[in-house]
Amino acid sequence: MNVKKVKEVMVPLSEYATVNEEDTLETAVRTLLASHKTAAQHEYKHRAVLVFDKNGDISGKVSSLDVLRALEPKYSQFGHSDHLAKMGLSRFGLSDDFIHSLVKNYNLWDESCDTLVVKAKRRKIKDIMYSPQEGEYVKDDVLIPEAIHQFILGHHQSLLVLNKQDKVIGILRLTDIFTLICDLMVKK
Repeated sequence: MNVKKVKEVMVPLSEYATVNEEDTLETAVRTLLASHKTAAQHEYKHRAVLVFDKNGDISGKVSSLDVLRALEPKYSQFGHSDHLAKMGLSRFGLSDDFIHSLVKNYNLWDESCDTLVVKAKRRKIKDIMYSPQEGEYVKDDVLIPEAIHQFILGHHQSLLVLNKQDKVIGILRLTDIFTLICDLMVKK
């Protein structure tokens, strides 16, 4: 079996939805929706937007969860516990009643959804984007099994792909790796 490298499976940066840190959330959403119409060469639609900083480097991404989180700014009162977010509150034995009490005690969603959407769409990307950590990057010449290992251990939905100069040149999506493995399974 010919083992592929990350660069053979990744979506190149030129084919991915991107915005600048100074853009608004509305611009990011419009960009993402437009990419769904033009990304026909990819089996799956993009689920995030990559963010360029003022130097032209990728500094973060905005996922569907980030868009939803941006609707209610009071979520920031909980801090940025990515570990809790990845695992889910119910895994810690927290009941639905407790989760409902958080909504009530922090006055979450005390405005109409329409009002929250109007406010959120004006927010700057730099204020809501997620900045990837060290384990969320993979080199373009890494073999796919090593990238799979990184996906599994990190519980990631995507990895940013770096070239030899450590510049982001694309994104490796879990869904594309899954499709690759499924294709290999049915061909054997």
